[in-house]
Amino acid sequence: MRPELTDWINRGTHFEHDGRRIFYIREGSGPPLLLIHGYPYNSFDWHRIWPDLTAHYDVIAPDMLGMGFSDKPIRHHYSIFEHADMHDALLAHLGIGKTKLLAHDLGVTVAQELLARRRERSDLPEIEKVVFLNGGLFYETYRPRLVQKLLSSPLGHVLGPLMNDTIVTAATREMFGPDTKPTDDEMKLLLEVLYHDHGRFTSHLVGRFTLERKTFRDRWVEPLENPAMPMRLINGPLDPNSGAHMAARYRELVPDPDIVFLDKIGHWPQLEDPAGVFNAAHAFLHAADSE
Repeated sequence: MRPELTDWINRGTHFEHDGRRIFYIREGSGPPLLLIHGYPYNSFDWHRIWPDLTAHYDVIAPDMLGMGFSDKPIRHHYSIFEHADMHDALLAHLGIGKTKLLAHDLGVTVAQELLARRRERSDLPEIEKVVFLNGGLFYETYRPRLVQKLLSSPLGHVLGPLMNDTIVTAATREMFGPDTKPTDDEMKLLLEVLYHDHGRFTSHLVGRFTLERKTFRDRWVEPLENPAMPMRLINGPLDPNSGAHMAARYRELVPDPDIVFLDKIGHWPQLEDPAGVFNAAHAFLHAADSE
C-alpha cells in the first residue's frame, strides 16, 4: 500500500456497526464536524482539506460500508438508509450530541436522509449546519454518466468486476474541471482505495444508491424546501453530473438559497480547490459559533 494511505489508516480506527467493521478517522479540536464522503472512494477524499479543517474542528470522517477501509460484504444490499444509520451510530458511539455536516456526492444524499429523520425523531444528535458539495440533491436534475447507468443496471453484476484502470480513470477524470484533473500518481492512490479488500466486487453494488434517489426523492427534498437549519451549497459548476444545473435547481426550490460557485471546478471541489472549499465552508460553519 502506498505510504499516504498507510498513514491514513494508521491515524484512524474502527468501530462495529451491525456486525461490520467501519473505519473512521478523528482528529482536531473545536466543534464537531462530520464529513460524509462520496462515491466511489472514501474518507481520503478529504485529505487535501484535512489540515485546515482539523485546525478549527473536531473532525470525524468514516468510510461507508462497501467502500475504502471499511468492511466490504459482497452479498449485501447497500442502501442510503444503512449508510445514514452508520453515521448516526458513530455519533452515538463517540458521544456527540450535536454536529455540523460537510457532505459530498453520495454523502449529500446520506445527509438528506439524516435531515429527514430528524424531522421525525427528537432523540438523534442535533445537526446545527450543513454544507453540501456537488451531489445529486434533486433526482430530476441529476445527470449520471453512461458508465454509472450501466453499473446501476442488471448488467452491473457482470460489468462491475470487469472495470479496469483505464475505464475508471477516464470516468473519474471526466468529472474534474479542465485544469484540475488528477495526475497519474493521484489516480493510482484513488484506484488503490477503490480496489482495496474486494472493492472491485462491491463498488457497483454500492453505486446502486442512485436508484433510491428516484424512489425517495420527495423524502430527501422536503428538508431542503423547508430547512430546519442553515445550509450552504458549494458548487463546482463544471461537474457534468451535478454542476451549475444542480445549483440552478437548488436556487429554484430552496428558500433564500446560499450558494458559492468555485470557478472552473468540477465534481470534486475538495480535491480540485481545497482552499476555496475550506474558505467557503469555514466562513459559513464558523458563523454559527459567532452568532
